[in-house]
Amino acid sequence: MGESGAPDVRRRQRLALATLCTTMFMSMLDNVIVNNALPRIGQDLDAGITGLQWVAEGYSLVFAALLLTGGALGDRYGRTAVFRLGLALFTLGSAAAALAGTVGALVAARMLQGVGAALLTPGSLAILRHVFTDERERTRAIGRWSGVSALGLSVGPVVGGPMVEAFGWASVFWINVPIGIAALVLSARVLPVVPGRARRIDLGGLVLSALGLGAAVHTLVEGPDRGWTNGRVLTTAALAVLLLTAFLLLELRITEPMLDLRLFRDGVLGGALLGGFAVSFGMFGALFFLPLLMQGVLDWSPTAAGLAGLPMTAMIVVAGPLSARLTGRYGPRLPLVLGISLCAFGLAGLSRYGENAHYAEYLWTLFVLGLGLGMTFTPVSIAVLQRVAPERIGTASATVNTLRELGGVLGIAVLGAVLTHRLADSLSGLGLPSDALTAATAPGAGTAVLPAPVRSAVEAAFTDGIQLALRCGSAALALAAVLVALLLRRAAPRPDGPRGPAAARPRSEVPVGVRPE
Repeated sequence: MGESGAPDVRRRQRLALATLCTTMFMSMLDNVIVNNALPRIGQDLDAGITGLQWVAEGYSLVFAALLLTGGALGDRYGRTAVFRLGLALFTLGSAAAALAGTVGALVAARMLQGVGAALLTPGSLAILRHVFTDERERTRAIGRWSGVSALGLSVGPVVGGPMVEAFGWASVFWINVPIGIAALVLSARVLPVVPGRARRIDLGGLVLSALGLGAAVHTLVEGPDRGWTNGRVLTTAALAVLLLTAFLLLELRITEPMLDLRLFRDGVLGGALLGGFAVSFGMFGALFFLPLLMQGVLDWSPTAAGLAGLPMTAMIVVAGPLSARLTGRYGPRLPLVLGISLCAFGLAGLSRYGENAHYAEYLWTLFVLGLGLGMTFTPVSIAVLQRVAPERIGTASATVNTLRELGGVLGIAVLGAVLTHRLADSLSGLGLPSDALTAATAPGAGTAVLPAPVRSAVEAAFTDGIQLALRCGSAALALAAVLVALLLRRAAPRPDGPRGPAAARPRSEVPVGVRPE
C-alpha cells in the first residue's frame, strides 16, 4: 500500500505545485501585462500619464497595502481557505476590469484584483511548505515557484502586446478569467487544508498602513502634475508621514503585529527583504515606462513592443534554476547581490539609448536585466523559509511580498515623478505652448495633432525624462546591492549546516518569529 501510495502523493504534489505556480504567475503577470495596453487605454479612455499611473498603481497599491492583512487572515482562518477566496476575488476583478468603460471604473476593478492578489499570495508559500516536507524537494519546488513568479513579470509585456493588437486592451484582463476558474477548481481538489490558529487581527495596522500608503502614492503621482507646493499635495504628504509613523509605532507595541519589525533584527532576513524591495523599485518603474517610449515615441506596434521583451524572458528562464542551485550551495548572498547588481548595470546601459537607437544596439541590456531579475526571487524566498518558524511563515511571506509590491508602487510613482518633472522643465525651457505639455502626457496620442517640430521636441523631452528615470533606478539598485552584501555577510553557506546569526545566539536572544538554527 505504501508503494502504491507514493506515486499518488507525488502526483498530488506536482498538481499542487502547478496550481500555486499558476496563481502566483497570474498575480505577478498582472503587475506588468497591463503596461503594453496603457497607450491604447490612454487613447480609448482619454487618460494621460497621471491617469495611466493610477491604472497601474491601483492594483499594486491595494496589493501592497493588504498583503500583510492577507497573511494575518490566512494565519487566523486557514491559509487554503483565504487563498481560494483571494483567487475568486482576483478572477472577479479581472472580469470587471475587462468590462470597464471609464478610467475610474478600470482603477476600481484593478483595486479589486489587488484585494484578491493580497489574499492569495501570502498563503502560497505557506501551502508550498506544507505540501513539500522534504528539505531538498522543497528547495527545488521553491526554485520553480520563484522562477514562475519572476517569469510572470517578464512574460507580461511579451504576451500583452500581441493580445492588445489582436483583441484590444480588455483582452489582457479577460485572459485571467478562464485561468482563475480552472485554478479554483483544481485548488479544491489538490490543495491540502492548512488550518488556522487563534490570533488577533491587527485592524489598526490595516487602516493606518492602507491610508498611509495611499497618501504617499497620491503625493508622488499628483505632485509633478499639480505642483509640489499645491495645498492638496502638501496635505497628503503630511498625512502619509503621520499615518506611516503611527503604523510603525503601533506594530512595535502590539503582541501580534501585522508587520513583525523584529524580523529585521536578523541580518539575513533584513537583507533579503531589502533586496526584494529594491529590485521591484527599479524594475517595475522601467517596465512601466518602456512600452510608453516604444509605442508613443518610437511608433512600435504593441506586438513589436511586446516581442522586444523576449530576450529578458529567456534569461529569466535560465536564471531561475541557476539561482536555486547557487542559493543551495552558497546561501542567498551571492545570487541576490549578483542579481541586483546586474539589474543596476542593465538599467544604466539602457539609459544611454534614445529615440534614434536601434533595437540591436540595446539588446544586450535586455539579456542583462533578465538574468539579474531571474537571480533575485529564489534567494529571498529560501532565506525566509530557512530562518522563520513554521507558524510565522504566512506573516513573513506577506512581509516579503508587501515590500516587493511596495517597491513597485514607489518605483512607478518616484520614477514617474522624475520623468514628469524633467519633462515639464524641458518643455518650459524650450518655450513651447501650453498644449504641448498636455499632449506630452499621452505620447503617441496627443502628440499626433501637434506640428512636426513641436512633436519632435516633446518626444525628445519625453525620452530625456525616461533616461533620467532609468539612471535614478540604476543608482538606487547599485546602493541596494552594497547594503544587501553587507547585511548578508554572515549568511549561511548551506541549508544543511549552521544557518545565519540566529545559530550563534542563546535561545532567549533569538528574535520572535525567527527559528533558532
